[in-house]
Amino acid sequence: MTTETKAVPAPRNGVDTPNLLATINAVAGQPELAKFKFTATNQWVEGTHSQTTMLNFEGAGGAHEHKKAYTADGDHPAVLCGADNGPTPIEWVLHALASCITAGIGNIAAVRGVTLYELESVIEGDIDLRGILGLSDEVRNGFSNIRVSFKIKGDAPQEKLEQIVEQGRARSAVYDIVTNGLPVKIDIDATSAVEQAA
Repeated sequence: MTTETKAVPAPRNGVDTPNLLATINAVAGQPELAKFKFTATNQWVEGTHSQTTMLNFEGAGGAHEHKKAYTADGDHPAVLCGADNGPTPIEWVLHALASCITAGIGNIAAVRGVTLYELESVIEGDIDLRGILGLSDEVRNGFSNIRVSFKIKGDAPQEKLEQIVEQGRARSAVYDIVTNGLPVKIDIDATSAVEQAA
């Protein structure tokens, strides 16, 4: 009696496919390894400009750091009373959604043995600023809808490429956050400069 072993796909599309599959198998055998906590620290600069730093995170049974501290500036353009020192916070949401789905597509294609030649998305979000400006309770503060268009080219039939994009969407953490919502707890440590001066 012979036992057939399935060949592990070779690295493809810049994805270390054997390592990805080994990680999936390790987490399947030890579910506690799947628990992660990511941290971002934001510092106000001035006006509507702030900067977020992302360095530390926990997961896979330990504490980790990125290879360097990553920073992201957020601001508003001049037409929205800012100095345009970075994308608006809602544009970062679009970036997060597009990059999360794209990462998934790259991984899924590699595991399925598909070489990608091109992968591009355009993502648009509609917002009515009357909500955040306090002018209307009839519109929401955030996006009312988001549209994502993918252009994908690879060495697989069209149907398979479409399935890969759909699987990327289905497994996207950011898509889940944006479409399902989640509880957000805000703690406040306020210090009054007026009270300190007294």
